[in-house]
Amino acid sequence: VTGHHWYWSYEFSDIPGLEFDSYMKSVDQLELGEPRLLEVDNRCVVPCDINVRFCITSGDVIHSWALPSMSIKLDAMSGILSTVSYSFPTVGVF
Repeated sequence: VTGHHWYWSYEFSDIPGLEFDSYMKSVDQLELGEPRLLEVDNRCVVPCDINVRFCITSGDVIHSWALPSMSIKLDAMSGILSTVSYSFPTVGVF
């Protein structure tokens, strides 16, 4: 996971070619009930009941990558790789 100004880039090391960018939705793009500043255009989808390791870095300035509902937050800094592993026990949107 790489932080950039206003978006995140995701790539999956075990699935070659699977990569995408995820931008925060603007207020006028939000559907009724979607949380402001937390909803994105492309969600990261991960399997459940499998240990998933996230490797977080930055392409520019310091960013903060988080999954608030899972109490996960990591700082993304250029030149530094921060990692966290997590096994999602259920299917859902986090």
